[in-house]
Amino acid sequence: MHDDPADLGNAVDLAEPQQLQQALAAHGYLADERLATSAWLALSMERPLFCEGVPGVGKTALAAGMAGALGGPLLRLQCYEGIEVGQALYEWDFPRQLLHAREGLPGGVWDERYLLERPVLAALRASTNGARAVLLVDEVDRADDEFDALLLEVLSDWAITIPELGRVAAEVPPFVVVTSNRTRDVHDALKRRCLYHWIDLPRRDQELAIVRHHVPEARDGMLAQVLDAVTRLRALDLVKPPGLAETIDWVRALVLLGADGLDDGLVERSLPAVVKHADDLAPARAALVGAGGD
Repeated sequence: MHDDPADLGNAVDLAEPQQLQQALAAHGYLADERLATSAWLALSMERPLFCEGVPGVGKTALAAGMAGALGGPLLRLQCYEGIEVGQALYEWDFPRQLLHAREGLPGGVWDERYLLERPVLAALRASTNGARAVLLVDEVDRADDEFDALLLEVLSDWAITIPELGRVAAEVPPFVVVTSNRTRDVHDALKRRCLYHWIDLPRRDQELAIVRHHVPEARDGMLAQVLDAVTRLRALDLVKPPGLAETIDWVRALVLLGADGLDDGLVERSLPAVVKHADDLAPARAALVGAGGD
């Protein structure tokens, strides 16, 4: 262990979960007590936080909130099928190395100046006592199984070895958020290395507080109507049910349209903000049009 959480971040005291919860709120992320405690424990134990949940519940936004709370940079690794080691760790700038060799410049071609940092290496190097970096490994379930083993190795040692330059270790471990939408089973060994938290859709009162935080100019009456409508949509068998992000987008869209409430015309005009799949349009309209002002 390198540090007490009270010493981490810039001018913030994170000696207990409630203080992390307050620091997250100050940077626009309203975490409940359970999530704030999970994040605080992961921070204190120097473990990654593995977050699962339905899309749009704030898994990715948690990393941004933690970066703000800790005062360090946010490095994001977006996973996808076929992602390679170099895209996660580092690559060499071969065109510049070739030019170096052709022109007979002094020094070797395997030099730091030709090293291209990718998110994992950048997070290891950027994380210091003064400003702990946050690494977001987003949608790890989209990557291949082999990627789990690579990630586990780095997260176990907080270091990587570059054959041409040697071992690179973090001064202090970055805070790591690993997210998954459960499109495949992530390797058990990787999950065991992490603390685990399931982020569910917020309760109505929590969702209302979050939306008010992000769209403070929205009128209370309209917010109640939108939350009623979102509840109806989530009860349907939609391909992409609206998450918290869609609720916020819908309210923002309605505010931009100058709406004080929700009626059939506004439902039709603002539907693109909340319905994100063609097959969901018809059932969404059937559920909402005619009930928008209820």
